[in-house]
Amino acid sequence: MEISNESPAKKPKRLTSIVWNHFERVKNVDICYAVCVHCKKKLSGSSNSGTTHLRNHLIRCLKRSNYDVSQILAAKRKRKEGALVIPNVGYEEVQRKEEIITPINFKFEQEQKRDETMNLGALSLGSAKFDQERSRLDLARMIMLHGYPLDMVEHVGFKIFVKNLQPMFEIMSNGAIEQDCMAIYGKEKEKVYKTLHGLHGRISLAVDMWASPENAVYLCLTANYVDEEWKLQKKILNFVTLDISHNDDILSETIIKCVMDWDVDRLLFSMTFDDFFTNDDVVFKIKDWLSQNKPLLKNGQLFDARCAAHVLKSIALDSVEALHDVTHKVRESIRCVKSSQATQGKFNEISQQLGINNHKCLFTDCTTQWNSTYLMLDTALEYKAVFSVLQEHDVGYTMALSEREWEWASAVTGYLKLFVEVMTVFSGNKYPTANIYFPEICDVNVQLIEWCKSPDDFVNSLALKMKSKFDNYWSKCNLALAIAAILDPRFKMKLIEYYYPQIYGSDAPDYIKEVSSSIKELFNEYSMCSSSLDQDSRPGSNLPSTSNGTRDGLRGFDKFLNETSQGQSITSDLDKYLEEPVFPRNYDFDILNWWKVHTPRYPILSMMARDVLGIPLSTLGPDLVFSLGGRVLDHHRSSLNPDIREALISGQDWLRMESEANRSSSHSALPLLIEN
Repeated sequence: MEISNESPAKKPKRLTSIVWNHFERVKNVDICYAVCVHCKKKLSGSSNSGTTHLRNHLIRCLKRSNYDVSQILAAKRKRKEGALVIPNVGYEEVQRKEEIITPINFKFEQEQKRDETMNLGALSLGSAKFDQERSRLDLARMIMLHGYPLDMVEHVGFKIFVKNLQPMFEIMSNGAIEQDCMAIYGKEKEKVYKTLHGLHGRISLAVDMWASPENAVYLCLTANYVDEEWKLQKKILNFVTLDISHNDDILSETIIKCVMDWDVDRLLFSMTFDDFFTNDDVVFKIKDWLSQNKPLLKNGQLFDARCAAHVLKSIALDSVEALHDVTHKVRESIRCVKSSQATQGKFNEISQQLGINNHKCLFTDCTTQWNSTYLMLDTALEYKAVFSVLQEHDVGYTMALSEREWEWASAVTGYLKLFVEVMTVFSGNKYPTANIYFPEICDVNVQLIEWCKSPDDFVNSLALKMKSKFDNYWSKCNLALAIAAILDPRFKMKLIEYYYPQIYGSDAPDYIKEVSSSIKELFNEYSMCSSSLDQDSRPGSNLPSTSNGTRDGLRGFDKFLNETSQGQSITSDLDKYLEEPVFPRNYDFDILNWWKVHTPRYPILSMMARDVLGIPLSTLGPDLVFSLGGRVLDHHRSSLNPDIREALISGQDWLRMESEANRSSSHSALPLLIEN
């Protein structure tokens, strides 16, 4: 609705409220309106109406959502008599020899009229108060959380930005920021310690080796566990600098020291080494040390895990290396086709004549990513016949492959295809529980058996080499893989019974029986642990005794009754789970949530499932599974001293997890600033 005959109203007195920076006061006949300069909405502008309704409108005004709040403060200061002007700090001033930036001292807490305090969401402009200590720690947390270099506080641009944003902030030195980061690290470490020692289940450690451009070596220990909410969690515990000449003894001693520092030796369930070829002596020494205080479950058979992605990556790289000469010819053939428009046109013409209507485009691989080499070979094989014809029509094409070389390329591409698919499953899951690995690893095992039957000498020798390396891994980890699969209610023993005949042939029943016996033995150990914990923790569950110290001849019977009753109920717990039908396969299935829901039904088995499913059977992230290199620390962090380096890397991991948790929980709490 248009307002006719509108004219700016004469103001009988100066409008002092800052809300009038956003409204124009107009008068229509005898009625005063306040028209929003952003959305043009009309509200009452009478002096008797106050300004509360105007402030409320500003909070909800969508067209004002990007308005800079600092402009409100600036306009308010201009109207104040004797307003303080804060000069902007420029690069020239900062770069002077005597760099002292002294802001004008003024108070933020100025007495304001009642209607001059405007609340924008959670921000109260009328009660703003600068806190140097809080801001300093916020800066340190920001640097730690995002991995910024510590010396950013000494950068000219940063100093100018901060001084113009908040002149009262006192910029610290690099050393002061280090101290603040160490203080934050210390507090966060206490939180992590309490979390680990408050768990009902056990933790599994992942052991990763890092390098740096300066050829330094680092050891990273990461705790993996399923928390009380049945969520898979990971927390870096240590990032230790190793001497370049370290040996197996030093490595095992370093790991033991880290475990002792965190006091988690009695909480350990397993340890996964990222390098499959880690010397067995290292693992043996750690197991031997742990066994002195507490026997390992299943005699330590599940303790030594190796990274599944690492061994498959190693096998894949063996394939790429074996096909090196053929791959070079393929790469040069593609470059020849793309060397000129004429050659590319001839190639396309031959493709059409042969009826090859493939939409894939030829490309050369990235030699640092082995999956890129697979994609190059896979695409080139689609045009195998075209390359053969091109050889006859283009004398400049001299890198043509023989028929046998194409067969080798086809065989190796088939290997790589399987490895790429399996690795994608491993790395594509943000929270990979241990149950996902068994079927993928078994598929690789079955395929390797078939590849070893090839009559071609090249293919057969390569397959045998890969199978030998794989069998070494399988001998160490097949039991952990199988038990994790059994604890998946969609599989149980049925998946073992499906794969083992394909792997072991006529010997399969013996291996199936071995797995069945192993999971029962492990379950019995959990049942005994549970009985002892129950007796220690429940009031009145200890053996009865009289207050006057009289003899109770049936105390032994009470103990016998307790143990035999527990044993009967616990045995039926596992049997009940295995005897019930498997759960329907569902791609959206959340195994941890399933065990959370079924904990009352399987109280002891769920304890075992929590620990087994938390084993990190693969430690390579998506950025490393297809890379020819390993974990490399950037130059910025590798140049720091060991203590601050560990604090920054561990602290970043903890703060990032905390930040993600807070962000996910706050989505539902965001206010809806929509005007109805």
